[in-house]
This record gives sequence, C-alpha cells and structure tokens, in this order.
Amino acid sequence: MKTNDKANNKSPSVTGHSQGSSEGQQDSLFDLTPDNDEIASRDNRSGKDNSDANSFMPLAAKMRPKSLTDYVGQQHILGGDSPLAQSIEQGHCHSLIFWGPPGSGKTTLAEIIAQHANAEIERVSAVTSGIKEIRNAIDKAKLRAQGDGSNKRRTVLFVDEVHRFNKSQQDAFLPHIEDGTIIFIGATTENPAFELNQALLSRARLYTLKKLNRDDLAQVLQRAISLCEAEQELKIELSEDAKQSLLNRSDGDARRLLNLVENCLDSTATAHENNPSVEIDETVSGKVKTISVELIAQVAGSKIALYDKGGDAFYDLISAFHKSVRGSSPDAALYWYARILTAGGDALYVARRLLAIASEDIGNADPRAMQLAINAWDTFHRVGPSEGERAIAQATVYMALAPKSNAVYLAFTKAKMLAQQTCDLDVPLHLKNATSSITKELGHGSEYRYAHDEMNAYAAGENYFPEALAQGDSSHTRLYQPTERGLEKKLKEKLDYLNQLDRNSHDQRY
Repeated sequence: MKTNDKANNKSPSVTGHSQGSSEGQQDSLFDLTPDNDEIASRDNRSGKDNSDANSFMPLAAKMRPKSLTDYVGQQHILGGDSPLAQSIEQGHCHSLIFWGPPGSGKTTLAEIIAQHANAEIERVSAVTSGIKEIRNAIDKAKLRAQGDGSNKRRTVLFVDEVHRFNKSQQDAFLPHIEDGTIIFIGATTENPAFELNQALLSRARLYTLKKLNRDDLAQVLQRAISLCEAEQELKIELSEDAKQSLLNRSDGDARRLLNLVENCLDSTATAHENNPSVEIDETVSGKVKTISVELIAQVAGSKIALYDKGGDAFYDLISAFHKSVRGSSPDAALYWYARILTAGGDALYVARRLLAIASEDIGNADPRAMQLAINAWDTFHRVGPSEGERAIAQATVYMALAPKSNAVYLAFTKAKMLAQQTCDLDVPLHLKNATSSITKELGHGSEYRYAHDEMNAYAAGENYFPEALAQGDSSHTRLYQPTERGLEKKLKEKLDYLNQLDRNSHDQRY
C-alpha cells in the first residue's frame, strides 16, 4: 500500500527521508504517512510509546539474546573454536537447517547469524505462509542484492517449521539458494531426513540442537530474575526448591521456563490485589514477590506429555517400548506403554506392535505369545479401554519374559531374498499337481512320495527345492536355524533328527 499521493499534499517529512526515497516508505500496511501535527505529537511521546511497546513484550521476547556472546546452550556446535561459531563471528554465513526441540534457540540463533552477517532477515512461517509469501520475500531479497553502495545488503530468509511446507514449496527456495539471492535458514522440530527434500538438504548444512541442560536453564533463569527485578523495581524471592521446580517443569525449553516465570509473577500480583494476605511486602528497597513451589504448581498445571502422532516423539516412544520387550525388561516395557497412554496414544497401536513382536522377536520360542497378543486385542474390543488396556499390559509382561528368538524372522527374510534371486526356477515335476490327463502325461506329480505312507509319516531323502538349489550350496537352503531357547530347543532337536534321516536314506531325490 503506497502513501505518496497523501504525502505530496503535506509538508516535507521531518524524519530525515525524502519523499522519493524507498527508505521513507512504509514498512507495514498500517504505517500510514502522518500529518505534521501528528508528527509533532508523536515526537513528544516517542519515548513513552517505545516504553509502552516494550512493556507489552513477553519476557521470552525481552530476553532474546542479540549476540553470540549472550547465547546460552548448544555448546556442541558453538563451543570453543567450532566451525559454526567462527563463521558466525566472521559474518561468513551459509545456508543451514536447525533441527531441535521447541525452546532450544533456533529462531534466536538465526537472528544472531543475520546480525553478525550484516544482513536483513525475512521471516516466513510454514504454518501461515504459502508460495505468495515466499515470492514476496525473494523479491525483497533480489532488490537488496541489486542495490548500490550502502543499500546493497544480503538477506537471510528464516523459515520456521519448514517441514510443514510441501515438496513444491520447498523446491521454490532452491534456485535462490544456489544463486546467492538468499541465505536460507530453516528451523524444524521434525527429523529432516523424513520431512525435507533431499535437494534442499544437499544445499544447506544441517545442525542438530538439543534441549538445554539444567546449567543452561539456570543461567537463563538468573538473567530473567535480574531483568524482572530491574524493570519492575522489586525483589524476587526464589527458594532452591522453587528453582528446581521451575527447571524440572521447563524440560529443557527456555521459552517454557521464561513463560512460567512471567506467569508466576503475574499471578502473584493478581493474588495480592484480590487478597492482601498474599506475601508481597513493601520494604525500604521496594516490593518483594515470592515464587513458591505451590504457586509454580498452580500456574504450571498438569504437565503435557510429549507426543506427536506420526512424528519423532511418537516413533521414539513406540521404539523404546519395542526394545524394552525385546530386551526382556517388563518394568521398562510397562513404563513406556504407560507413557504412550499418558500422552494420548492408542492402546491398540501397542497391541498391534505386540503382534509384530510375537513373530519377530519371540517366534517359535513361545508360539503362545502371538495368541496372547490376539486375545489382548480382542479383550480391548469386548470390554473397552479400562480393562482392555490392562489386558494389553498383561500381554506386554508375558512377552517381555518369554524366551526370545528371531530365527523365523531371519529365515523368512532370507527366503524372500532367495526367492527373488531364483524366481526363474521351475517347480520340480514331482511337486506339480496333475490337474488333468494332459498334465499327468507331462509327468506332473510323478514319483511323488506321499508322506503319510512313509515310516513315521516322513519321506526320508525326499527334497522339495528345485534341483538347481538342492544340488548347490546347502547353506542357501538351510533357512530356518532354531535357537536353544524355549520351545524352539525342541524344534531344533526335531529338525536335527529329520536331517539325520535324510542323510541316512538310500532313496535320495537328487
């Protein structure tokens, strides 16, 4: 939206910009060119306006570091003489992607990079933006790159939640990264290997950010307390127990920590207004506010479990559950199952995973495991979640303690590979079915040995593989290798006995 027509009817701007200067044009749809009296009035209250605007900012925004020196955490990529830290300090920024949990400092680090690189930053959120917003940001970047003298600047395009963009939207960045129009910085909470295009990953360096540790959070907390005390001219009392409660409830998220501190201070002030008995005392040095453990619990409420169906948290929890059952740890298996339920996960998903475990990790060492998993699933449908969840827990404990064998899993995997490699081999004549007189004349089913007519119902020396496989390396056709655990020990003894009969038979097929 332009305001030049309106500005031409007014006196020259007192802001120091000429009417024809692009720097004098508005930066927002709501920044209309003011009248002269409005300018004078604004000059008189400019200091107050800035103060008011700052007072509305959340504590997390006020605390956002402006330089790498003030940045807290992520020492594994920024500590010492790390390449990333050196490139930032020298202003040699390159396109990159930050992958990490919420509140780990992805946005802050992007802004610090832009500042050190003396570049303008354009922000795009994949939650609210589309191709149009991307093009607008790119157009601004092109104008800066084509400027003259001091007007010529680089542009950092920061894309938050970049994993939410589809393939075509992600592809829109590629040519502009390659020609240097933008320095691309993407932020994502999801695994880039699954959510981002390989083309984009190949053009940007990936850095993994971690949750802030307790020392990092303690440092952020101390800075927040000092800032609030200075701004509000008060003393904040925080016991060691209350401090630990804040750190525990923050779970490595600096933003969550700062919001919790701010909410506690706001709640304390409100409580004092409504109830003078709340501990906010006037002293010689000013007001005193106490953040207690009880207050923190009231403000924080119930802890929200980390769980994102279809995301990394979802797969991490179910992976921990599966590995605990496979590792024969019933207590850990029950814990991860409860974590999934606490986070709102589907108990039937766990039941389906138990069925997979029954064949993959237990197999014939205890065939009852599969039946118990099916029974638990059926119980859930018959009696509902309350009792059904307990039935799944019962199956979980049983499978965790059941003897383990992946022999069937390995045998079937090997069988599929062998079938793919030898799919051109014909079925032997003695195994074919004589469905008509014609196929019988062709020899289908000839010389087939009916097992029930043989001693012990076993045709010793018979072979059921194609001749080419049977006469080859026997290791290729010995697919099932039972273990010495559980029922499979008995199956191994039976298999060894049958193999011995085959070796001693005088009636060999091949």
